[in-house]
Amino acid sequence: MSKGKVENLKDKLDGNELDLSLSNLTEVPVKELAALPKATVLDLSCNNLTILTPEFCSLTHLIKIDLSKNQLVCVPEEIGQLHNLQHLDLYNNKLKILPVGFSQLRSLKWLDLKDNPLEPTLAKAAGDCLDEKQCKQCASRVLQHMKVLQEEADMERELRLLKEREQEKKKEIKQREKDAREREAQKKKKAEEKERKRQEYQAQMAALAAQEQQKKKKEEKKKKAAQSQAKKTKSESVPKANRSFCSLFFTLLLKVLLLVIVGMSSILAACQLTELRKEAFCVPLNVHFEETVRWAQGLEVVQQIIQKVSDLRA
Repeated sequence: MSKGKVENLKDKLDGNELDLSLSNLTEVPVKELAALPKATVLDLSCNNLTILTPEFCSLTHLIKIDLSKNQLVCVPEEIGQLHNLQHLDLYNNKLKILPVGFSQLRSLKWLDLKDNPLEPTLAKAAGDCLDEKQCKQCASRVLQHMKVLQEEADMERELRLLKEREQEKKKEIKQREKDAREREAQKKKKAEEKERKRQEYQAQMAALAAQEQQKKKKEEKKKKAAQSQAKKTKSESVPKANRSFCSLFFTLLLKVLLLVIVGMSSILAACQLTELRKEAFCVPLNVHFEETVRWAQGLEVVQQIIQKVSDLRA
């Protein structure tokens, strides 16, 4: 704030009263007024004020304020900060409602709201302000009305907060349920994955065991085949050796018999066909030979053979 403006305001200061009426003000010089804490009575009537800024409510030293005959359409919520305010003139403005913070003006004793387009319930509470008594009643009734609105607003805010808390609680419950479901799903997924790995492991172990068993069976089969082949070879080799020995024995025996037969035949032929038949060693042979021939001729088979030979000759 400039020193000149402060000096100008001081020129309008009369004791504790500061008159800024009829000054064509469109806004309140809050900073300059804050520099004059002695000015507890402020006249801002008959100006062009449309709003009061929240900073205006920092002028807590004010006891009386005249804002009549302006263009105010609203009063800031922070007006309740003017805890020393006792007298407030809002005559002939464009106010429809008052903020619930108005109920905090506990020192307010006098109020004028005439000629404002107030909403019906507020207008009814304000009533007339044609004399000192009515204006005091107006202050009392409006404060009571605004307290009711404040309580309703507080209750509504509490209900809203309660509803918000309930909604938040429901959200938390839903979130916890969602988290629980996600944890359960994750747990189930891990269990399924573990079970899948376990089954794969068991399948691998079973496959390895089957391969090992198959390998063992093949080895046992090969071993048995080798043993069987060995037994077969052994069994074949023994008879073969036996057969070879028997064959050699019978061959030798046949040769000996053949030699004996040939020898005997030669001796018999010599004894029958040569002069040797008269010799002493041939006589018994010839006798046995003739007996054998007669015996053979007595056999039916031999007779049949002789008959067939005779038939063939004929």
